[in-house]
Amino acid sequence: MSDGLVTRVSWPAPDHVHAAFTGRGGGVSGGEFSSLNLADHVGDSATAVLENRARLRRALDLPGEPAWLRQVHGTAVTVVGEDSPLESDASVSFERNRVLAILTADCLPVLLTDRPGTVIAAAHAGWRGLAAGVIEAVVLRMRRDPAGLLAWLGPAIGPAAFEVGGEVREALLDADPGAEAAFQPNARGRWQADLFQLARRRLAALGVATVCGGGVCTHADAARFFSHRRDGRTGRIASLIWMS
Repeated sequence: MSDGLVTRVSWPAPDHVHAAFTGRGGGVSGGEFSSLNLADHVGDSATAVLENRARLRRALDLPGEPAWLRQVHGTAVTVVGEDSPLESDASVSFERNRVLAILTADCLPVLLTDRPGTVIAAAHAGWRGLAAGVIEAVVLRMRRDPAGLLAWLGPAIGPAAFEVGGEVREALLDADPGAEAAFQPNARGRWQADLFQLARRRLAALGVATVCGGGVCTHADAARFFSHRRDGRTGRIASLIWMS
């Protein structure tokens, strides 16, 4: 369900677990950041980013400011409310009213909860994070049986647009040797990579059977999403999850 500024995630989570993602419209940023850029590290006006984040809080009636991470394409996980460092690519919370957020502009956001709704998590899963094991790291920090988890895959660059070289393919196959089908050769001697399929495989290997979302391409929809691969210097959307 879309509220204009944000889209609510449709998945079989408990009613008190809320998830949503933004598009690029409805904010005050200009130029290449037009208009709802939520990232403060891409060169946008700090004043505009603060206003955009305030609009996001109002649109979702958030219980607090999201825990914005300093994302570095790694596997560190912050347990919000327990850990102080926020330089990481995933976050977990066991507390109500803690809002987790991931910023992306082609990389894959992954949101997770358990069926009773006692824990939530959010991960930034670009190809580097997938290869390094960010999904495995965040599931471990959730401290729940993976068979009882639900996952949602947010908007990311789709396989038709995500061309990679052999070194990227090899890095991902080293981490998941059975993932050859996630790469299709192209006429340039390179590969079209499917982040959604790669993430689903990693979740399935952990025992996470219920995986929703996936397939929405940021690169293909310039009116709705930022895309670093398409535009270079650009803004970031957010995927968020919290418990009320």
